[in-house]
Amino acid sequence: MAAKIETALDDLSPELEKMFFQVDKTGVEAEKTAYSNYSYWASTMRTFAKNKVALFFLLLLVALLAFTFIQPYLPNQKDPIEIAIDPETGIQLRNEPPNEEFIMGTNSIGQDLWARIWSGTRTSMLIGIGVGGFTALMGIIIGSLWGYVPQLDAPIRWLYNIIHNIPQAITLVLIAFVLRPSVLTLIFAMCMTRFLNMAKFIRNQIMIIRDREYNLASRCLGTSTWKIITKNLLPYLTSVIMLRTALAIPQAIGSEVFLTYIGLGLPLDVPSLGNLINEGKINMMNEMLRYQLIFPAIVLSLITISFYVIGTAFSDAADPRNHI
Repeated sequence: MAAKIETALDDLSPELEKMFFQVDKTGVEAEKTAYSNYSYWASTMRTFAKNKVALFFLLLLVALLAFTFIQPYLPNQKDPIEIAIDPETGIQLRNEPPNEEFIMGTNSIGQDLWARIWSGTRTSMLIGIGVGGFTALMGIIIGSLWGYVPQLDAPIRWLYNIIHNIPQAITLVLIAFVLRPSVLTLIFAMCMTRFLNMAKFIRNQIMIIRDREYNLASRCLGTSTWKIITKNLLPYLTSVIMLRTALAIPQAIGSEVFLTYIGLGLPLDVPSLGNLINEGKINMMNEMLRYQLIFPAIVLSLITISFYVIGTAFSDAADPRNHI
């Protein structure tokens, strides 16, 4: 058998010599490696751009946000808290249907619904971005340490159980009782009740991959904990972190709407999508006044759907398995 194998190798030798040959290189040339212009984020953006639906909602969201902030500076715009008065009769122009002067009509006390919707969108977006950003930042930091450092597991788990088992409504009522109800109060209250949910999600993901071979090798080589977390663990979770962060913003806006609906949100004199929908629901059964609910609901739906579609598409695009 050995003789047959040796004979077969001898027969292949001429062919192998044609395929493989000695290349003389100096030491400097041998150390040179090929250059690759691959970029993870550039590849992610190219993959995301192929999703036409997500690209459409991204442009729609950017247009909505841009118009929200430039709307007060456009000509002939009304103050969102100003009450319109009929100059001839001196009576409030209440429940005016959409017309040339009031594009989206007026509410029950004569305020311009067009101005209030965009002012309310600014307020709700401020709440959503503030709560979503804080939730993502603190959730990633605490969740990473919670999942990777065993000594921190017990104290953070006790803190999570205490906060998680207190109903959010009670927490908001207590904070509103101590602090004056305002946008900052609502952001603070929602941040205190939300970031630990993000932290627990990150902790669970970290625990799945923390004992893989490359992480054990890094620990054996003396790599610091923070470097392992930032270089080995978090990049692997980029796609799920992006999705959770993107969804945290519309969830915060939806929570503001719900809390205002049940009477725990912003004061009535602060325009927000929650206040507008809460005011509009009163007239929901009146066909002539139903527009007061429909217009803010459409804006809220567009923002929520846009963030969901964009977050899902970007999460898929950031998945390394889609870059092969």
